[in-house]
Amino acid sequence: MNVLVTGGAGFIGSHTVERLLGQGARVTVLDEFNDFYDPAVKRANVEAFGGGAEVVEGDIRDRGLVDRVFAAGKFDLVIHLAARAGVRPSIMEPELYLATNINGTFNLLEASRRHGCGRFVFASSSSVYGINKKVPFAETDLIVNTISPYAMTKMAGEQLCSNYTNLYGIRTVCLRFFTVYGPRQRPDLAISKFTKLIDEGKPVPRYGDGSTARDYTYIEDIVDGILASSRYEGEMFEIFNLGGSQTTKLSELIVAVERALGKTAEIENLPLQPGDVPLTYADVTKAKELLGYAPHTPVSEGVPKFVAWYREMRERLKR
Repeated sequence: MNVLVTGGAGFIGSHTVERLLGQGARVTVLDEFNDFYDPAVKRANVEAFGGGAEVVEGDIRDRGLVDRVFAAGKFDLVIHLAARAGVRPSIMEPELYLATNINGTFNLLEASRRHGCGRFVFASSSSVYGINKKVPFAETDLIVNTISPYAMTKMAGEQLCSNYTNLYGIRTVCLRFFTVYGPRQRPDLAISKFTKLIDEGKPVPRYGDGSTARDYTYIEDIVDGILASSRYEGEMFEIFNLGGSQTTKLSELIVAVERALGKTAEIENLPLQPGDVPLTYADVTKAKELLGYAPHTPVSEGVPKFVAWYREMRERLKR
């Protein structure tokens, strides 16, 4: 099988590529290697492929480049993980997020249509639920209270996928990820950031009173869901939640990192940030029934696994 993984040098993407290579797939990675965080981290992720994947450095906003990649790759499947990520940065640069996440997704779908690629998996986000009053969040919930440009771009991506299914017969699956963490996690995200700050004895920013809660999902569980969705043979267009199906308060998360490190955090109390939602909580019933999705790594196990990886990387950098 010929597979294109956009954003394949990133956190979720690199784990997905490794799993695909292990299954014998021919994989092409399309990644911009932008400076949202240190590009050297992504280049190190790519080195771990051992030359097993073809890596194309480029921007999904470049329609000509996307078309050339598709012409050369003859893809059976696209796993579209590339995006401008993050709620707070999207408030500062909404135009960039619209151009990348909407126009870029359009370019990939259009190239899929032109080049006969019949399967498309789109990385959406739990952010689309916004301030959802019903919990846990289900795929059938009415989406009316998004509060960031990032969330809006993910909603638009889902609708583009629906368009291309209904108009051109491309089988599309949209996956609403719930706060993914694990080895190689982006350094700006909570568990990664908190681990480094606590380890270095620096203050940990806690926005609000610590009661905001997230459904944290370990990376291996997410990759299981991605690959299961790529084999899905049900409805031509579908949306699935991929979460851990449990919630952890911010204050509880900090304690979990403290325990794994064996160190105590110095807390810097700060006001809630615009765009932050009070709670995310995934109803994964549909994914369990139709994909066989079964998250098996709770935060109590996942955080120590991440901290062990962090310490290994820290020691490796010292050598």
